[in-house]
Amino acid sequence: MRRLLLVWLCVCSFAVQAQQLPDWVSPEGLNDPHLGQVLDTANGIWLTPAMLVESLASAPHVLVGEKHDNPDHHRLQLWLLQKLHSNRSQGALLMEMIDPSQQAAADELQGRADNDDTVLHDKLDWSPGWDWNLYGPLVKWGLANPERLLGANLTKEEMRAIYQEPALETDVYSTEALQLLNETIATAHCGKMPEDQLPAMLAIQQGRDQRMAQQLLEAPTPALLLAGSYHVRKDLGVPLYWPADGPAVPLVVILVEAGAPLPDRTQADFIWLTAALPETDYCAQWE
Repeated sequence: MRRLLLVWLCVCSFAVQAQQLPDWVSPEGLNDPHLGQVLDTANGIWLTPAMLVESLASAPHVLVGEKHDNPDHHRLQLWLLQKLHSNRSQGALLMEMIDPSQQAAADELQGRADNDDTVLHDKLDWSPGWDWNLYGPLVKWGLANPERLLGANLTKEEMRAIYQEPALETDVYSTEALQLLNETIATAHCGKMPEDQLPAMLAIQQGRDQRMAQQLLEAPTPALLLAGSYHVRKDLGVPLYWPADGPAVPLVVILVEAGAPLPDRTQADFIWLTAALPETDYCAQWE
């Protein structure tokens, strides 16, 4: 009887937490039994989102990985930031979508809760490559609430310089990780990229990860970085460049669409399962 009661209480807890999350926008994966829950990869236990907040609240550095075009990922990121900030003041929000060329404008706008979307978009010289409808609410929150909203990417000029003279450090990757990164870069360019350009593109990826690690280390704490899932993975991204004599290694949360393969404990600490977008062939326009 007691066991049945515990099971019932657990089910009720997940149901209540699901009701507190933003409504799903993406149309697929809605029947997944773990939708909205968080997998603790260390022990294989599924947690409620509130449990995730509790697990992250005391961490000085947190990495949150996303699928860039999934609106639910950005809505959950905002939910997480709001919940963490209500427990303790957020020191900094860092974003892959902002680079040093935009930092002066962000600093000028910092601390203002009345920022108009059009004004923000223009003053920040927002890149059209990042959908403002998805990232605007996060930018506005980052300007109004934490001490700092910080850019964490390279500028276009820095990327161009790395491309022209790549200095790739392959020894930080396992053989499997290096193969995965090369395959992913090739796939992202729809197989159209000459193979001899892969080292330069990987050097840019590495440079971006190094910049994100540096910015996170220097940011007011607690600090949280939003970036693509590969940038935050333990085996591929920012954690590889965390100094051994530095503060505790960041906790890694990856938002993953229902139906996609789940990263393991060597890749992330927590996996947050979300609704999924229909699969899109981004290479069709190349044909």
